[in-house]
Amino acid sequence: MNKKSSPTGPYIQENREKIGQQIRTFREKKGYSQEELAEIMEVNRSTISKIETGKFAITIDYLVTFAWYLDFDISIQEKWGR
Repeated sequence: MNKKSSPTGPYIQENREKIGQQIRTFREKKGYSQEELAEIMEVNRSTISKIETGKFAITIDYLVTFAWYLDFDISIQEKWGR
């Protein structure tokens, strides 16, 4: 088994931003403002903003909570061609 190198900062940041953009899309489809979602989730509005812009390292717990309130599924898929 070949050991893979660690992901770089830009790779991690790019994926944080992608996840944040998806969360924002789901939030907007549900018709929530950041303030409304923050109130429902019992977090600060700034936390929602930071997650949506990729400035916050989202935890699995937060991701699952977003999925619950915004009604989306979480899945992990193998990447092909790497």
